[in-house]
Amino acid sequence: MSAASNAVPLAERLRPHSLDEVIGQQHLLGPGKPLRVAFESGQPHSMILWGPPGVGKTTLARLMAQGFHADFIALSAVLSGVKDIREAVERAQITQANSGRRTILFVDEVHRFNKSQQDAFLPHVESGLFTFIGATTENPSFEVNSALLSRAAVYVLKSLSDPDLGALLDRACMQALDGLRFTEEARAILVASADGDGRKLLNNLEIVARAAQAAQQTEVDEALLATALAENLRRFDKGGDAFYDQISALHKSVRGSNPDASLYWLVRMLDGGADPRYLSRRIVRMAVEDIGLADPRALRLSLDAAETYERLGSPEGELALAEAVVYLACAAKSNAVYNAYNAARAFVAKDKSRPVPEHLRNAPTKLMKELGYGKLYRYAHDEPDAYAAGETYLPEGMREPHWYQPTPRGLEGKIGEKLAYLASLDREARKNGGK
Repeated sequence: MSAASNAVPLAERLRPHSLDEVIGQQHLLGPGKPLRVAFESGQPHSMILWGPPGVGKTTLARLMAQGFHADFIALSAVLSGVKDIREAVERAQITQANSGRRTILFVDEVHRFNKSQQDAFLPHVESGLFTFIGATTENPSFEVNSALLSRAAVYVLKSLSDPDLGALLDRACMQALDGLRFTEEARAILVASADGDGRKLLNNLEIVARAAQAAQQTEVDEALLATALAENLRRFDKGGDAFYDQISALHKSVRGSNPDASLYWLVRMLDGGADPRYLSRRIVRMAVEDIGLADPRALRLSLDAAETYERLGSPEGELALAEAVVYLACAAKSNAVYNAYNAARAFVAKDKSRPVPEHLRNAPTKLMKELGYGKLYRYAHDEPDAYAAGETYLPEGMREPHWYQPTPRGLEGKIGEKLAYLASLDREARKNGGK
């Protein structure tokens, strides 16, 4: 087969030569959509293409240069520095002076350039020397400096769908692999192995095509796939947006009381290589933030799961994390403590430093006792119901803030009933002139 002998990678040989050949991204390239309109207008503009690997960012940049009859300069932020940027600027100036042609400067993985390197593009973007196109897998709001971001439109590219990947597979087999065929099961497995990444699909396909040629097979089945491809490692960026999107999905599934969705996202992250210790810390946080006093057992169970993982490691310890996630998803929910804590923090951050009331102060010395420290303090255990009705515990002049508002769910419902009862004792004591 041609794939075995051709030195040019399959992904490069199949790179589209026109917009109509691009597979996927129809939300940007369909009729009347933003990038289609930009192409048809003949007026290029600076932009940031944000999306996962293998979805066509570089291809779109090349097609723009072709469509606008512009000189194309490509830089990789991983390999390039200020010297390369300076040389690109000089080349654009020469092109403009000699032919009047536009230049499109494409910077792959632009998020890896530091602020000063990104700033180096600004005057040339503003002067129109070149049209800047940056590609990034990371959220440009965090990784691209605001000055450059304000001068470029941001377009979000999506992972390729299974039908998109299937169409790409068919095109590759017909155009470059002599009509190589797949069983239905093998086709589904190969598409799934790409995980939305077109380049990964074509790289895997190239490996499989070579294996088929060596085995003298014209049809690929599951057995051939198993021998040709190593264990599939799903796309998972441990420090990027995919990571934070998935932990967000896990947290929201637990908060939404959906145990199946919670398990799905937990296993997705474990399968993708997330550190189980990080997940155990987040699970403890969920117990405090979203379950709280509606079910205090959730915190203890989450801590036990974290300790169990530390003792057992993977894969045995991961089952304890799964148990904790399912329990948290099914538990009664309350964020009353979380809200109260945030309200108290916000108040203290803005408030003055109020002195501790004298009756609440510690009095370990004779002088302190003579000054009245602790003199009027009422020992709760000596009072009816072990409660000093009408007593005050906040600084003088500070009103009761009522930050903690118990929900009626789970144990917190009982807590709310008790606090309401104690509040009635306070009102009665103060009504009668007691403290």
